[in-house]
Amino acid sequence: MEYKETEIKGVYIIEPRVFNDARGYFFEAWKQAEFNEKVGPVEFVQDNESKSSKGVLRGLHFQKGDASQAKLVRVIKGRVLDVAVDCRRSSPTFGKYVMAELSDENKRQLFIPRGFAHGFLVLSDEAVFTYKVDNPYAPQADGGIRWDDPDLNIQWPVTADGILTSEKDLKLPSMKDAELFD
Repeated sequence: MEYKETEIKGVYIIEPRVFNDARGYFFEAWKQAEFNEKVGPVEFVQDNESKSSKGVLRGLHFQKGDASQAKLVRVIKGRVLDVAVDCRRSSPTFGKYVMAELSDENKRQLFIPRGFAHGFLVLSDEAVFTYKVDNPYAPQADGGIRWDDPDLNIQWPVTADGILTSEKDLKLPSMKDAELFD
């Protein structure tokens, strides 16, 4: 696998070596020792999966405090635009974001360390999205910021009338009003 650190320190795009032949393809999606060597030690404790249709925007979510989560995300079916926003007030890249297209074709993964908000927009008719996390979900630690926060100015390729999101996500605060990380 090739590990490419993005313009935000600690966020990586991971591209596997894919072996194709007449039968289909094969690739290693996860290798603990290699990940620890390239990114650092992270102990993933839970795998999650979601299925969404075109135009669904999930996020921007994070877990607060001791329940914060590092994530390794990828798409099993379809195509999404994935976004990670640096919510660490002490970071030199606070308020900046990384955007990457993840798909079943490119097989890229995105590693997002703790202290980031995360979300994605489904670009294909349907997408199956999976992620590993290093802390179990804790409802009391749930947090997030609005996907359309003008201060973030995320360049989503849709307008508000072109997305489907949850009531919960529509009520998320702007970044300047959110309870973030130190």
